Amino acid sequence: MELGLFLLHVVPGLLLMGHGAQKLFGAFGGHGPGGTGQFMETLGMRPGRPMALAAGFNEFGGGLLLALGLLMPLAAVMIASTMLVAALTAHRGKGPWNTNGGWELPLLFGLVPVSLAFHGAGRWSLDHAFGWGAELSGLGWGLGVIAAAVLGAVTIVGAARHSERSHGHGVPTTS
Repeated sequence: MELGLFLLHVVPGLLLMGHGAQKLFGAFGGHGPGGTGQFMETLGMRPGRPMALAAGFNEFGGGLLLALGLLMPLAAVMIASTMLVAALTAHRGKGPWNTNGGWELPLLFGLVPVSLAFHGAGRWSLDHAFGWGAELSGLGWGLGVIAAAVLGAVTIVGAARHSERSHGHGVPTTS
């Protein structure tokens, strides 16, 4: 059981760090903050470069926390809110499947840390090593993470749409 929990936080955490490194540093074939920022602008996420940096920071930093099993609720909010923004913008209207540009992968990337906020990362985590495992997991933490992630994502998408309207641009839709 502990090996399963360990794999469940380490592997997605490392993958999310790589996903964030694509945005922050142009690593692993990514476009860095400039190229990612331009893409975000096409989604109506303005200003694009700061949005790219914020998404990259949340993915890289949240992924690092997730991989370490450290501060699981914080990792979960960082990742889940960013993945929800991705689902509501880049993947919106494309159905669930990745082959069509859908939201299946952001859903999975967001769901793993949210689930661990309910359960904890297990004995093979820094939260457990520091004695925080029981204090930083459970029903209240899990529900709080969901609420914070939804509120954060809706706030970011709403602010981007407001910015688009105030600059006289329509919000592009992705279909």
